[in-house]
Amino acid sequence: MNTEAQTAPPLPFHLALVGPTASGKTAAAMAIASEMAVEIISMDSALVYRGMDIGTAKPSARELAVVPHHLIDIRDPLQPYNAAEFAADAGALIVAISARGKLPLLVGGTMLYYKALHQGLHAMPKADPAIRAELERQAGEQGVAALHAELARVDPTTAARLHPADGQRIQRALEVYRITGQAMSSLHATKKVAAELHETGATEASMPDGGPAASAIISLEPTERSWLHARIAQRFDAMLAAGFLDEVRALRARGDLNANLSSMRCVGYRQAWEALDGESAMEQLRDKGIFATRQLAKRQLTWLRGMPERHVVAADASDAVQQVLAAARSLTKTAA
Repeated sequence: MNTEAQTAPPLPFHLALVGPTASGKTAAAMAIASEMAVEIISMDSALVYRGMDIGTAKPSARELAVVPHHLIDIRDPLQPYNAAEFAADAGALIVAISARGKLPLLVGGTMLYYKALHQGLHAMPKADPAIRAELERQAGEQGVAALHAELARVDPTTAARLHPADGQRIQRALEVYRITGQAMSSLHATKKVAAELHETGATEASMPDGGPAASAIISLEPTERSWLHARIAQRFDAMLAAGFLDEVRALRARGDLNANLSSMRCVGYRQAWEALDGESAMEQLRDKGIFATRQLAKRQLTWLRGMPERHVVAADASDAVQQVLAAARSLTKTAA
């Protein structure tokens, strides 16, 4: 099995606007679009799903009409979408948008997608039904916490990155270890490529990775964590007021979705599903949803701090949008 990412010609110049959830990326992206000829490529693993609008803070109909957006509403919640698919889709879009004489602008906080696009993915072993069945049995009998403890013994690096309740990813990491005898983190470090922690596991995929791509990255990061926490709480409250629970009820009413799907494990949806199932008290939904969103933001910031090439803008600065605009002007001028 080929474990090296294949190469393709370098991509045309493109700009990426990233940051943790609720850091103001949409407003900054719309400001860039008001001044520059761009098309936006969503880099968000939740926005790909149709019918999931409120809980994902999907751009409004007005925002979608102002500037072309791509990779939004491209999957039914039943259909998975992973980093390898994003890399292929985004790479093709960057080429096409550039050919139209516009600037491709990636916007989002799913940093695994960005890594997949620019560094490629190597092959992870395919699922082994027998090992998966054994891990499912073990999880049922001993609980996910026991699996996480086992993972911490054989692959402490991956265990530290995964939430102790993230059963599917924990099982995938253990499956990789039992199949290969090597830690997932060790495989990634050896190959020097992006970590593929998606629950399905990537198999062989050809990525646009012909050396460093002509790209620049602007990162909105708060100087005060309390500012971001307040924004997260405000956003979650706004979602609840806008009918988020009714949105999840409508998804459940389809009858073909379940809590184990990638779509329903998105932050907020997982907590709402559990509350509607009676697994947790409804009055705890707000606190659980806000806590899970804070944890997501923390993981996103960890990813970003490992990217020294990024141009950082203080998300909590009063002139953050103006700073993003200035950075976009400078970075695109430099690339011209």
